Amino acid sequence: MEFTTNRRGALATLGAGLVMSGLAQAAPGAPDLALEPTGAKNLREFSRRLAAIPRRRDFKTVPMILDKPDLWDAAALDAVMAYKGGPRQVWDHTDLTGSWLNGMRNTVNTQVFAFKEPNFLCVSGTHGAAHLALYDQASWDKYQLAKIAGGNIASNTFIVVPPAASHDPADFQSPDGAFSPKGNNVTVLQRRGVVFLACHNAIWELADRLIKADQNPDHLSVEALAAELSNRLIPDAVLTPGVVPTMVRLEIAGFVYTR
Repeated sequence: MEFTTNRRGALATLGAGLVMSGLAQAAPGAPDLALEPTGAKNLREFSRRLAAIPRRRDFKTVPMILDKPDLWDAAALDAVMAYKGGPRQVWDHTDLTGSWLNGMRNTVNTQVFAFKEPNFLCVSGTHGAAHLALYDQASWDKYQLAKIAGGNIASNTFIVVPPAASHDPADFQSPDGAFSPKGNNVTVLQRRGVVFLACHNAIWELADRLIKADQNPDHLSVEALAAELSNRLIPDAVLTPGVVPTMVRLEIAGFVYTR
């Protein structure tokens, strides 16, 4: 099986590639990519532990309904559910072009800086159109995902590291820093400890839609195309058997549900 295990390493590789392509600026003098608060001992330890949990990304085919834990990121999901290091919130996100990233950024800012909760854990229950942000750019190119993204979105800008990520995190009031609206970005929020849950049901439905729209260059079956999309999730995403039922379990575990 092929696994991805190191979020920091994967993000460093991604960042380096983006710098080389001119899509992002390097972060001079900033070797630590993490943006969790310095006092967030529990959150930082959890982020490191979560990043080290293997994610299976060698699927050949997947069924419509996942019925075995080895078909999703069961160990990583269990770790998220077991987090007791601080307040916990899970968001229900479906609108790719809406204010979903802004809402999480504002909430993390308030919890950390106003309420002094550095170990606050924010989780995105990502499905619907918002799920498109969790595929790598190669998938966007191959399957022409911009056609169904809506708005004027031509590529997956949600994972392109912005210059704001290079700003001194100690200057948290800066309107140009990672904590400002310029940090409304999936990768930046991951560096702040936010966890993005991926949805198998959204993957299956996208595979079916791509086949019907003739955006399936390899002429894969829906089972094989859903597997290919699962393999193309961005680093550190946590694949679930379905986000909506997973959010029920997170509520039972004590997470505050927010829509």
